[in-house]
Amino acid sequence: MSRLILLNKPFGVLSQFTGGKDGVEDTLAHLVDVPGVYPAGRLDKDSEGLLLLTDDGRLQSRIAEPRYKMAKTYLVQVEGEVDDNALELLARGVELKDGTTRPARAKRIDPPPVWDRDPPVRYRKSVPDSWIALEITEGRNRQVRRMTAAVGLPTLRLIRWRIGDWSMDGIAPGEWREIRL
Repeated sequence: MSRLILLNKPFGVLSQFTGGKDGVEDTLAHLVDVPGVYPAGRLDKDSEGLLLLTDDGRLQSRIAEPRYKMAKTYLVQVEGEVDDNALELLARGVELKDGTTRPARAKRIDPPPVWDRDPPVRYRKSVPDSWIALEITEGRNRQVRRMTAAVGLPTLRLIRWRIGDWSMDGIAPGEWREIRL
């Protein structure tokens, strides 16, 4: 029977169990004490949210490998006002240095009821911010940040909310839930 752990990875934590600059505190080792599980994919140190860990190599591949096109949904706080043109560009796919992204689902959303981030996102009175729900089916390096920047909306905060059918709903930052498959 395979193990699958749904972890709400906090900001500032690496998606690995060893090798952090600050010792154990900035790795998964201080959050998940379950032997034999490994991350299925990555989430940057400055991103938060759902990280799946498993002991099943085939499941890990199905989740992480781009060829399987598993949908990933992100809640993205951006600098600036999201307009229809930016949403259209994201939906069609944007040109990045490593090629055009696959089409995405993008929609403007109200600020979601999420936890406060530590450290907090910088606030500037003179520059508005807004939120987007963005669903992609590939996983290039820092892809969501590069996509929003390409349409003139730099990312301030990035939370991965869903991968396939699994979501972070009800899991607090630094907490996890195990599912037996």
